[in-house]
Amino acid sequence: MDRAAGIKYKPAKWWSLNDKGKILCTLCPRYCTIGNNQAGFCYIRQNIDGKLYTLGYGHPTGFAIDPIEKKPLFHFMPGSKILSFGTAGCNLGCKFCQNWSISKAKLDAINSVEASPEDVVNIALKYKTPSIAFTYNDPVIFGEYVIDISRLARERNIKTVMVTAGYIDKEARKEVFQYIDAANVDLKAFTEEFYHKLTFSHLQPVLDTLQWLHNETDVWFEITTLLIPGENDSGDEIKRMCEWILKNLSDRVPLHFTAFHPDFKMRNKPPTPPSTLVHARNIALNMGIKYCYTGNVHNIEGQTTYCPECGNAVIKRDWHSILEISLTEGRCNYCSTKIDGRFFLL
Repeated sequence: MDRAAGIKYKPAKWWSLNDKGKILCTLCPRYCTIGNNQAGFCYIRQNIDGKLYTLGYGHPTGFAIDPIEKKPLFHFMPGSKILSFGTAGCNLGCKFCQNWSISKAKLDAINSVEASPEDVVNIALKYKTPSIAFTYNDPVIFGEYVIDISRLARERNIKTVMVTAGYIDKEARKEVFQYIDAANVDLKAFTEEFYHKLTFSHLQPVLDTLQWLHNETDVWFEITTLLIPGENDSGDEIKRMCEWILKNLSDRVPLHFTAFHPDFKMRNKPPTPPSTLVHARNIALNMGIKYCYTGNVHNIEGQTTYCPECGNAVIKRDWHSILEISLTEGRCNYCSTKIDGRFFLL
């Protein structure tokens, strides 16, 4: 892999040399073996003269200010804005990727900007966004950048959010998530066949990350599953997923079912019918999931948060817009039940 002109390299963490002089990258469960002047699967972690460098550090592909509901996060600072960015590359190979122009690009093939961790935090301060999202591609692959930004952001009282597939090594994740406040984790399906065939990865490491987040961290997290017709949208698979969540996580973890649209290498598939999302949501609610949502479709009921005790709407949404909030200090205005999440004092 040729060095991208003008790109400054940052020494990477999480690697070792094997007995053949190649680098073993231990950031994610892909465990790439990388020869000299080659890059790992993600494109942005490169072996240069026997040392691993990250090309993504300090080189985002641009910034946007989004509603936090777009991540999607429905129980973390609802109604607020979030500064969002990603880099080139990704450690998964999803054939249905909705951001493939970024995630499948090499750093020298796209327009990136230079931004130090201090620059990123200062942009958030300038535009008065109370949080920063690492998103668009998977932030796991620029973990060093995530750590430095999230550490500095915490010092400035700015929250940080990971939007991730959760495909990360069990040791590396302790450092990457150390200063993270919230995450949305893509649970892309609930079969190993789907993960192997359509993402070139494996299911179990993602389940491990979810359990670790729940059992060993204070990170607020929500789960998203993109339902693809004929691939992961069967009632049986959704039931098994919900059973696992209820047994291994909690009935209080918000679950988002979102609609697929044809893209990248799966343009032959039809869009997800809204009825599929409604059916999946009903399965989850009937099984005991307290907060379940539909996304990428117009469905006010499926995008509204209801009090699990009295059933009244406490956060009414339309797409990514808040229509009405009936919470006071995170409690239902009707029955005073505490709603799970991290809320502003409203």
